[in-house]
Amino acid sequence: MAYKSDEIRGVMIQSGSERLLLPNATVAEVLARVSVQPLEGAPGWLPGHISWHGWDVPLVDFARLAGLGEDPQGRIRVVVLKALGGDEGLPYLALQTASFPQLVSVPRDSLLADASEEELPRGVQMRVLLGEQGALLPDLEGIEQLVIDALGAIA
Repeated sequence: MAYKSDEIRGVMIQSGSERLLLPNATVAEVLARVSVQPLEGAPGWLPGHISWHGWDVPLVDFARLAGLGEDPQGRIRVVVLKALGGDEGLPYLALQTASFPQLVSVPRDSLLADASEEELPRGVQMRVLLGEQGALLPDLEGIEQLVIDALGAIA
């Protein structure tokens, strides 16, 4: 299926009180049922790791990392992302979400930066407006570095 180059394809997930817009190209898989292995001594936003295709993939609770409130407890879904930082020890990371991810096509000219806040939450690159709805663009490379630092501190 062809799509126009003037559109950005993304995946929208709920994280706490906000919606995140992830680049579609970074999403490796969405998992509905996962077993989370806790990480002793890790910060609260890094509740553990999941086993995925032979990898131990760190699971990030983005809502806690960015201070966006709590995701509802119960069944979580996990979005496995291809890491962008080039660290061979961390080729993937995962974000948890309480909602099922939604595939979106966004016309480039309708994606507008929202500069209404002085300071963005931790782990957020930019706040954007998609028509009438707002979303956060996560700083995926920054989050990867936070995960690497946290894992190094508890090793």
